[in-house]
Amino acid sequence: MSSVRDEGKDRIIFVTKEDHATPSSAELIEEDPNDPYEERGLIFPNGEINWNCPCLGGMASGPCGTEFKEAFSCFHYSKEEVKGSDCLEQFRAMQECMQRYPELYPQEDEKAQQEQSPETDPTSQDSVSAETSGANSTSTTEQDSNATPPITESTAGS
Repeated sequence: MSSVRDEGKDRIIFVTKEDHATPSSAELIEEDPNDPYEERGLIFPNGEINWNCPCLGGMASGPCGTEFKEAFSCFHYSKEEVKGSDCLEQFRAMQECMQRYPELYPQEDEKAQQEQSPETDPTSQDSVSAETSGANSTSTTEQDSNATPPITESTAGS
């Protein structure tokens, strides 16, 4: 015979071998399709967009959330032969907004550049441009010769 013990918020049920020998009589509760707290995918069963879906990565609530929602809604509900071809203005507005916040929405080519050369330092680029321009080339060279060379992968191992 099984026994039940409540410990705080938890209920502990001990079952016997005989309890497992018979088919379960548990009844599953049907999910409420209108439950606003139930986890769902990107599109609700009624066809509406779930703006709280984690798959959107917060895009709907960022500084360009309104523009993102307009563009995504237009695309989702588009009836054009080439889906979304009627949404160019909305996507252009979203892109322009994202360009105003490059620290939040880096461009793909910027991401690739940063991944390829993470040791690139903007200050070292400034000194190189000063040397190539010829301005204060002697003092820059003297300063560079006194400076400690940067640690790179090749010098770190030696």
